[in-house]
This record gives sequence, C-alpha cells and structure tokens, in this order.
Amino acid sequence: MPLPATDETVALYLAHLAAQGLRPATLGRRLVAISQAHKGADEPTPTTSSAVRRVYAGIRRTHGTAQRAKTPALVEDLRNMVQEASWSLRGLRDRALLLIGFAGAFRRSELVGLDVADLDFNRAGVTVTLRRSKTDQESHGRRIGIPHGAHEETDPVRAVQAWLQAARITSGPIFRPLSARGELLNTRLSARAVAQRVKHYAKQAGLDPTHYAGHSLRSGLATSAAAMGASERSIMRQTGHKSTEMVRLYIREGSLYRDNAAALVGL
Repeated sequence: MPLPATDETVALYLAHLAAQGLRPATLGRRLVAISQAHKGADEPTPTTSSAVRRVYAGIRRTHGTAQRAKTPALVEDLRNMVQEASWSLRGLRDRALLLIGFAGAFRRSELVGLDVADLDFNRAGVTVTLRRSKTDQESHGRRIGIPHGAHEETDPVRAVQAWLQAARITSGPIFRPLSARGELLNTRLSARAVAQRVKHYAKQAGLDPTHYAGHSLRSGLATSAAAMGASERSIMRQTGHKSTEMVRLYIREGSLYRDNAAALVGL
C-alpha cells in the first residue's frame, strides 16, 4: 500500500480482508500497523477517518468480536490426557511435554525452544530460564519456577527427568521429534507438533479435539490457578503476561463457579 493511503483505499482494504474471513481483531492489528507506518513517514494517518471507522464498525457488528479461543485444559482434563500416554519413548516425551507446558504456562514456541541448559534441577523442583519469548524480543530472559507435583504420575519435574534419561538427551533441544519407527531425531520439535499432541491426547481422553490446541496448556494453568484463588500477581509471574487484561479474563473464567450466586441459594 503506497503512502500516504487514502481513507477510501483503507476502507476497501478492510472490506476485502473481511470478505476473506479475517477476524475483526486481526483487522484491528492491520489498522494499527497502517497507522504506525504513516506516522513513521510523517504522513497523516487515514485510519482515524470517519469512513474507515464506519467500515470497521460495520465489520465488527456483522462478524462479531468474540475471540474463538481454544478451551483451557483444566487440571482434571490434564490428568486424563496424561493417563493416555504410554510408557514408550514417545509417551514419555508427550507426558513431559503436557505437564511442563501446563505447569510453566508456556507458549508453544517457548516450550519447543527450551534446551537442556535452560533447566536447573533443585530440591524444590526445576528452574526454567526462558531466554526469549513473544513479550521479550530483546532476550532479557525470565526464570520460571516449576515445583514438584503432589502426585508422582503428574509431577512435571519427574516427567521431564524421565524423558531426558530415557532419550539420553544431555544437551541441546529438550523436545525432539521421533521417526515413525520411534527413533529419536536430532532436531527440535515444531510448535505445530505441540498442538497436534494436545489434540491427540484430548481425543484419547474423550474430549473434543477441535476445542483444544497448544494454548490450552497455558490457558489451563492460568484458569485452574484462578479457580483455586491464586492472585493476579502469582499467575502473571508464571505466564509472563505484561498486562492484567488477559489474566483477568482467565480469573473471570476460573471464578464462574466459585462464589457463585446460584450455588449459594440452595437449589
């Protein structure tokens, strides 16, 4: 799009993207990018014109603004999913993937980006150094504490140790793909594979796999912690969120049945 763009061009651009099925939230991000490009070129931004605002508002009314987020994998869901993992090499990897992904509230990219050198096992559990993430583009790093689980079968620390020992991984990527014959490959597992494994175990556990993906682990920890009364601060410390907006959404979801008015009236 040449600069400066006219408000008519931007409005038609929005309508074209909406017709292709892009969500209103995505269009909003495109508008921000267009605005920033114009400001960077010292040109007036067309995104604030009445024509653009009317088109965008119409798209939001027509297509709605609710996020079609994946369902959080809550603690009971996770337990059921983990029970479906075998004790083969693949099963050990997937058990570690599910449990550490949940306990660390990791994004898919963060989870598959972990190396053995990022783990510091100690008496309390394991300290994970996240060297780079979506909200840390300058690689300042962040340390996340993952404690031992109360139950051996769902202990994320033991699960990771069992996987590393069975796979004989002492350095490099923690999570790696396996061949069709179950042989360990010396590459890094893809973020897409995380979503596929979550869907697989959701289905095995009797859940609708279309509702679950990699983010279900991250949102599952936040929602489960909120349901148990965890504070915003403790949830944000684990998830790494910089703002409270999304965390408060998890808290609202986790609190739907806690201090519930309908539950208190004695039906």
